[in-house]
Amino acid sequence: MTTERECDQLLVERVQAGERQAFDLLVSKYQRRLMRLVSRLVHDPAEAEDVVQETFIKAYRALRHFRGDSAFYTWLYRIGINTAKNFLVTQGRRAPTSTEADAERAEAFEDAESLRDINTPESVLASKQIAYTVNAAMEALPLELRTAIVLREIEGLSYEEISEVMSCPIGTVRSRIFRAREVIADKLRPLLDDPHDKRR
Repeated sequence: MTTERECDQLLVERVQAGERQAFDLLVSKYQRRLMRLVSRLVHDPAEAEDVVQETFIKAYRALRHFRGDSAFYTWLYRIGINTAKNFLVTQGRRAPTSTEADAERAEAFEDAESLRDINTPESVLASKQIAYTVNAAMEALPLELRTAIVLREIEGLSYEEISEVMSCPIGTVRSRIFRAREVIADKLRPLLDDPHDKRR
């Protein structure tokens, strides 16, 4: 049984030997995962696509130097995060705290008729508010904290993998994730300490 890392390493070696199709396999394997990560940092879908494309171009050019010290995807994520950061810097902006698209999605959600099942209007509204608050809190985080929490909670990477991707010690990763969770928890507290619950 070969591990995912070993499979990736074999593909990398085939690319290094001049087999272009092997890189296409790596792209198709990681494109969606990379897009999900980059979209959390660069909100405009077209811009996020450009960043993902640029990431793969950079990865392809740098692949001859890849020695397999880390897993291919942690190396690729690192390139993706740096490309997204550079993109935001050249655009002269920090990622916005919430986007018009988020607002539109929230409004469209109001009209969803499909929620007429066992959920009471109050519970539906509460869970929508919680989801909206978590997303808004994540978007408002500084880039380093947001990147760490996305890699942990959404991508499911281990602390060791995140430390490789973000090129920082595990202790720094732990403190970034802790601080990110604290900020999100602070934003959620008013919703969870709902005075209506105190009537019982």
